[in-house]
Amino acid sequence: MISRKYALIIPALNEAEAIGELLRQIPRALFAQIIVVDNGSVDATATVAREAGAEVVAEPRRGYGRACRAGIAALRPGTSAVVFMDADLSDDPMDLTRLARRFENDALDLAIGSRVLGSCEPGSLTPLQRFGNWLTTALIRSIWKVSFTDLGPMRMIGCDALERLRLRDPDFGWNVEMQAKAARLRLRIAEIPVQYRKRRFGKSKISGTITGSVRAGAKILWTVYRCWRSDLQEDEAPTPLRA
Repeated sequence: MISRKYALIIPALNEAEAIGELLRQIPRALFAQIIVVDNGSVDATATVAREAGAEVVAEPRRGYGRACRAGIAALRPGTSAVVFMDADLSDDPMDLTRLARRFENDALDLAIGSRVLGSCEPGSLTPLQRFGNWLTTALIRSIWKVSFTDLGPMRMIGCDALERLRLRDPDFGWNVEMQAKAARLRLRIAEIPVQYRKRRFGKSKISGTITGSVRAGAKILWTVYRCWRSDLQEDEAPTPLRA
């Protein structure tokens, strides 16, 4: 039986059209807490999420990493692990149960949903995203000898491991910082195949424009370099797990 000491954090920026349907598809029995972090939306994202039964946390300073940190700060005592996923319905909520089962059965520290190992709807990953995934994971494998196939947004991490990683990136580098530091610390990591779909509503904040994709790619590569050059003991204070 899967533990109910798990929490789900969904960063959301202007996702009013998608967030309600996403929350209706979440397997509620899996989570003791479902948090939507409103990351400075100018639409009704917060209202729709609240009406759909989620706990809404406001983080007006935009940035994916900042939104994740705000969600982490709102976790209830006793939470043992956290799942992160996107708000735009690209991630398939049906994969959440499989992700949690693998995490629990294999006693993992970090489980990552791999779109590369799974099935991507045509057009859901741009050629630039695929190349960026390949290059970044190749760098991680070269530096820390740990193999990944993807930097996918759906992932599950134990709270103890999250404390150890001391994640600090405020935006696009959050996921790769998590993977690079997890590789450096030799945490128990696995990837599972997941489904990935084209965005149904709105426009991607990263891959929706060439400029956004290039900025995100540069930040991701810089994050790998920073993790390689720095020592964990010199990082900032640990990410707070509760307010």
